[in-house]
Amino acid sequence: MIWLAGAVGAALIVLVLRDIFHTLGHPEGQGSVSNLVLRAAWRLSRRKGGNGHFARLVGPLALLAVIILWGAVAVFGWALLYWPSMPAGFTYASWPVGGSSGFLDGLYLSMVTISTLGFGDIVPTSVWLRVITPLEALFGFVLLTAAVSWILQIYPALTRRRVLAIRLSVLRRADVAMTMSDPRSLLLPKLLDELSIAITQAGVDLREYSETYYFRDANPDDSLAASLPYAVELGRIGATASAVDVRISATVLNCALEELAAVLRHRFRHEGDSMPEVLAAYATDHGHPPA
Repeated sequence: MIWLAGAVGAALIVLVLRDIFHTLGHPEGQGSVSNLVLRAAWRLSRRKGGNGHFARLVGPLALLAVIILWGAVAVFGWALLYWPSMPAGFTYASWPVGGSSGFLDGLYLSMVTISTLGFGDIVPTSVWLRVITPLEALFGFVLLTAAVSWILQIYPALTRRRVLAIRLSVLRRADVAMTMSDPRSLLLPKLLDELSIAITQAGVDLREYSETYYFRDANPDDSLAASLPYAVELGRIGATASAVDVRISATVLNCALEELAAVLRHRFRHEGDSMPEVLAAYATDHGHPPA
């Protein structure tokens, strides 16, 4: 049974490595453990009302929880690997071998090794233990690098999303929709094209960094979920404009919104038969129900 524990430990380490790879390396961020934690934290925040302090912090807190969970599972897995060889496979410098407590010693060694502290009070003596112990230290470095890389990937995507939301809020306050019927306007097609590009980028960010969905902006002007209905309005009005170039740009904008709605429907299970319904569900889920 104790060797079975070693097999379980190896499986846990492989699970963490797989989840890190699929979360950071997969083009669409398909880490099963990380997605489970993020969705659970999001559902908890919605159950609490979705508008409190926890709801605003659920994204960063869930991100931290995933990183801590990766580390905890890895530490436990390596401890299970060491356990069958405790104490015979190690030399104890700080206390007699007779005082060894088996699994707790393995857990202690795992924590010290993965954090690269290297106290040296428990030293492996067998060849295979001398190989896997440095591997755990390397794993600890990989985990730290993965955590930093994950954060550096997410926050630029969040910035792009927030910039798009603020731009739509500014356009709404400027009442740009009222000028859509002016055939003499030369700026409207360019404006709609730029919005199409930004919305397409938002859809790509949600596919590649799905964890960004769980970052909520409390201010409606900063929230893409709250601002997207105005883009829908611009696309609807522009599609009936008298100027051909405005109609073409509005059609492209509507296609970009349809693609974004498809991402929300398939990746985040938003229900709705039409694009406006899916975007309305997105706004409601982020605490900004449509008026």
